[in-house]
Amino acid sequence: MSRSKDVINELLVEVFNHILSIEGQTLKERGVKLSMTEVHVLEAINNSTLKTMGDVARKLRITLGTLTTSIDVLVRKKYVIRNRAKDDKRKVLLHLTDQALEVLKIHEGFHDEMIESLMVDLNIEKDEALVKSLENISNYFKQKY
Repeated sequence: MSRSKDVINELLVEVFNHILSIEGQTLKERGVKLSMTEVHVLEAINNSTLKTMGDVARKLRITLGTLTTSIDVLVRKKYVIRNRAKDDKRKVLLHLTDQALEVLKIHEGFHDEMIESLMVDLNIEKDEALVKSLENISNYFKQKY
């Protein structure tokens, strides 16, 4: 790999790992007792249009089996309610409890604070090249994966 590729790879991995680590630590400090994976499953359910197991699994890019394991835990912890659809018993619908919505509020607050801080500290609003580069990276991953 060329030097540029090495640096880009290292920076992407480092930024990703820092965000996950800080996010997990901050949410724990704010009383969230779930793993980041569980929080992201709740977020995917919340952002899903149909709120079916299949829809959420596609959104997370995981198998139904993997999602089922996570949902089983979240149901047991009382963050998710799972029901069969009335019109098609094969469909499993997911509903978030008030407890889950509270976790998502805390999670969203963390992201708002992080972005706000980045914009102030790094002057991102004025750095159109950085914003465009981040958009390009995001679009690349959406299209590729």
